[in-house]
Amino acid sequence: MTWFHWAVLSAVFAAVTTIFAKLGLQGVDSDFATLIRTAVILLVLGAFVVAAGKWSDPAALPGKTWLFLVLSALATGASWVCYFRALKDGTASQVAPIDKSSLLLVAAFAFLFLKERPSPREWAGILMVGAGVVVLGMKK
Repeated sequence: MTWFHWAVLSAVFAAVTTIFAKLGLQGVDSDFATLIRTAVILLVLGAFVVAAGKWSDPAALPGKTWLFLVLSALATGASWVCYFRALKDGTASQVAPIDKSSLLLVAAFAFLFLKERPSPREWAGILMVGAGVVVLGMKK
């Protein structure tokens, strides 16, 4: 499978995640729900890595790798806490698209820090996502 196939699967799983999370948040604090979700992810992914023979010595990783993986984990945790809190009170069809506006920030940060240069066609798509977020965010 190519990166595109994996990205499509990611989108499908993200969509299903939102629906399951919205249903699972009924009657539970969003932060506690995030903790349960994270514990399940840790157990399942840990079992997958071991079963697939992909385990390696974490101590052998370079310090820079550790730094950025820890920073990524902290950002992911903050994102999940915010997402679940928004999903607890908002509708899934409003929260998820606004959450995905992170695409705009990814494009900007990749341009600034990773020296990536999206094509004009890609910038047009990114800006259309931004316009969609603005439309969704407008009050009725």
